[in-house]
Amino acid sequence: MNQLTNPKPHDVQIMKQLSVARQRGFTLIELLVVIAIIAMLIALLLPAVQQAREAARRTQCKNNLAQMTIAMHNYQSSFSVLPPGVVNETGPIINEAVGYHMSWLVQLLSVIDQGPLFKTIDFGEGVYGAANDAVRHSQVPVWHCPSNWNSSAVVNADFSSYAGVTGGFDVPTDVDNGGLLFLNSSVAYKEIRDGASNTIMIGERRQDDAPGGIDLGWMSGTCATLRNSGVVINIKNEQGYGAVYGSGADSDENDSPTVDLATGGFSSFHTGGAQFALADGSVRFISENIDKQLFSDLGEREDGHMIGQF
Repeated sequence: MNQLTNPKPHDVQIMKQLSVARQRGFTLIELLVVIAIIAMLIALLLPAVQQAREAARRTQCKNNLAQMTIAMHNYQSSFSVLPPGVVNETGPIINEAVGYHMSWLVQLLSVIDQGPLFKTIDFGEGVYGAANDAVRHSQVPVWHCPSNWNSSAVVNADFSSYAGVTGGFDVPTDVDNGGLLFLNSSVAYKEIRDGASNTIMIGERRQDDAPGGIDLGWMSGTCATLRNSGVVINIKNEQGYGAVYGSGADSDENDSPTVDLATGGFSSFHTGGAQFALADGSVRFISENIDKQLFSDLGEREDGHMIGQF
């Protein structure tokens, strides 16, 4: 009893410390304020993190295109011409899983460190033959832009984020296209009379921009691996990104009898445009706001039009 009414100095000190400790606790309002501040900081930092990630993906995409142009140059050094955009007996190319349809990407396998995969291809059958089913579903890392991660397309083979340029006009893929890669093409560098630095060779395309929503894969020399610069970059219509022949905003719907002949334009998941590899080996990001005529001229190898800055 005496200890409670007359506490010792040591006990008084302990009681004071316990009282101070109890007073240092957070109230509910203080806790909510702290949570709100943390949420605001995360909201501010998240866009910066996303931008950094996209910048890294864009750099990887640029590196992929650079590797592909080096492979193109190696192929040209070996055979004196660029690979055919698509090998098929007849044209124009129809976007269906019917035909031989060996794409230019197939020809690059042997010069892009994919020799074993190239050797497993049965060239006695077409792309869609059972003997080539395993190859058609094989992933080649350099064919994929890391930003091209989301797709609503129906996939019956592994896809490519990149497509060769058939020409500067929105017409079906055939033997008379004006670009570098088209039906049974064998373009030599001396035929690029507009200059290699003024002619685009490869560009990006979203997997979900396939006409009809079906992507035939990287082995197929259809719109899955071939596009034209006659369509505005990243244009979107009822059939998705990359307006197709006869259905684009700037096309006459009566120009084409069927979507099956569509080549379509270029598109990407990068904001504001897409990346392209030129015939001289350089890689450029081209804005979706580029002048339509200038972009069309870049897809032609010998139209004689002067090309300025782009």
